[in-house]
Amino acid sequence: MLTSIQSVTGSDASTALMGPSGLNTTARQSAAPAPFADLLSDAVGQVNQLESQARTAIDGLMTGTGVDVHQAMIAEQKADMAFELALSVRNKAVQAYQQVIGMQF
Repeated sequence: MLTSIQSVTGSDASTALMGPSGLNTTARQSAAPAPFADLLSDAVGQVNQLESQARTAIDGLMTGTGVDVHQAMIAEQKADMAFELALSVRNKAVQAYQQVIGMQF
């Protein structure tokens, strides 16, 4: 491992700084952060996708199309946990909004 790190020189040094997505780590740090609305929209989309996968797995289990019980239960639990997390985030956001509205200036 140490010899492979020491052998990185020249143009190979720039590829050593690449992250798993192929972007330079210094370029990612200088990029503008995503707006909160986009992050929230992506999270809701992921929750919807997990619920769809769970529904498909349960339908496959009920019709007998080769889905194991444990696969259906894992998909259902992932969807349930994602929904509970989204619900908690929503509740915290509403609570913060109510506190801001209650402030006196």
